[in-house]
Amino acid sequence: MSFLKPRLSFSQIINMNVGFFGIQYSFGLQQSAVNPIYDFLGATPDQIPLLNLAGPITGLLIQPLIGAMSDKTWSPRFGRRKPYFFIGALFCSICLFLYPFSSTLWMAVGLLWILDAANNTAMEPYRALIADKLPPDQHATGFLTQSFFTGLGITLANVSLFFFQKNIHGEHGRIPYWVFASFFLGSICSIASVSWSIYKTPEIPPTDEELIKLKANKGGILEPLKEIFSSIKHMPKVMWQLALVYLFQWYALFCYWQNASKSIAQSVWKTSPVLNKALYEEAVGWTGLVNGWYNIATFLSAFALVGLARRYSPKSVHVVCLIMAGVGLLIFPHIENKYLLFAPMTGFGIAWASMMGVPYLMVVNNIPKERYGVYMGIINMMIVIPMILQNITFGYVLKHFLGNDPGKAITFAGVFLLLASFATMLIKSNKVDIEIDVTVNMSGAH
Repeated sequence: MSFLKPRLSFSQIINMNVGFFGIQYSFGLQQSAVNPIYDFLGATPDQIPLLNLAGPITGLLIQPLIGAMSDKTWSPRFGRRKPYFFIGALFCSICLFLYPFSSTLWMAVGLLWILDAANNTAMEPYRALIADKLPPDQHATGFLTQSFFTGLGITLANVSLFFFQKNIHGEHGRIPYWVFASFFLGSICSIASVSWSIYKTPEIPPTDEELIKLKANKGGILEPLKEIFSSIKHMPKVMWQLALVYLFQWYALFCYWQNASKSIAQSVWKTSPVLNKALYEEAVGWTGLVNGWYNIATFLSAFALVGLARRYSPKSVHVVCLIMAGVGLLIFPHIENKYLLFAPMTGFGIAWASMMGVPYLMVVNNIPKERYGVYMGIINMMIVIPMILQNITFGYVLKHFLGNDPGKAITFAGVFLLLASFATMLIKSNKVDIEIDVTVNMSGAH
C-alpha cells in the first residue's frame, strides 16, 4: 500500500491474529500426537522421519505459491488474504476430525498430507497480513502476537493430550480414545478462531494504481511460479544469511519433535513403545505437558522480546534464545525426574517465541511491499527445506550413527541449535524501530 497505514490498537492486533491460535493448535497436535499415533500403528523409529515428509513438502510447494497468489488477489467482498485463511481452516478442521479414525499407518500418513496442505494454505497469508495492515513500527508487535498465539495454541494442544490421557480410557482399534478428544477439540478451534479473525479484521483495499497493476499482471497459471523464481533471484542478502540459520534451527526442531516422547519414556519411565505400551502412553501424556509448558513460556515471553529487540537488536535476541534452547536440549535426555524436565524447556519455550517472530524483523524492512506474500512464502521455504533434509537423512543418521537412541537424537538437536546461534552472529543487522502499546482498552473496535 502506497499510503501511510493507520496504527492499530493492541486489541485490533489481537483480533487479527486470533486465527493463528487454531492453526497452531493443529501444529501442536502434529508435534506431540502424530508420531505416537505412528508408533501405535506399528512404525519403527527410523521410519518416523520419512513419515513426516508431509509438513515440509507441502510447505515448500504451497506456502510460496499461496503467497504469490494472494499478492495478486483482491475481492471487494472477500479481500486478499482472508479467502485463503478460510479455505485452509475448513479443510484443516475436517482432517483433524477424521485423523484419529486412521486404521492403518498409510491412512494416517495420507491424512497428514491433506492436513499440512490445509494448514500451510491458512498460515502463509497470515504473515503477509502483518505487513499489509501494520505500519513498520508495529511489525514487531504483529509478528510477536503471532508468537503469543503460537504458544497458546500449541499449549492447549499439548495440555489436552495430558488431560484427556489421564481422564479418558479405552481405545478404538489401536488408537486410544483420549487421542480422539484432542483432535476433535482441535477441529473446533481451527475453524472457530479463523472465522473470528475474518469477521473482526477488514483488509486495506488496494489503491487505484495497485488495482490497475493487479489486473495487468494476472498472467496465466504459471505466473505465480514465475513470481517465486524472480523473487528468489533478487532476494536480499540478509535473507540468504537467514537461510543458513534456518538450516540448523529447523533440522534440530524436527529431531526434537520426533524423539521427545521416546526420549522421556527412556530416561524417566525406562521403557519404549515396544517394551510397554501402557507406560509409553504415560510418557506421551507427560510429553504433552512438557511441550505445553514450553509453549506457556512462549506466550508469556513473546511480548517481552519486543522490548528486548528494540533495546538491543533482533539479531542479539535470537542469538541468546538459540543458546538457551541448545543448552536445554543437551541437558534434556539426561534428566530422570519428570518434573525437572520443565527447567530446560523454559529456555526452549523462550527460544520458540523468538523463532516464530524475531527472524522476520531481521528481513521485513528489506522486502519490497508489493512482494510481501511471496517473500513470506520464500522464508517458509527456508524452513521446510531443512525439514525435508531432516526427513530424508536423519533416519539413516539415527539408525547407523546414533543406534536408534532417542536421547542421542535430542543431543544432536541441541548441537544444531548452537550452530544456528553461531550462524545468526554472521547476519548483518541493526537495531529496529519498534513500538508496542499494550495499554489500549481490550474492548476496542475491530
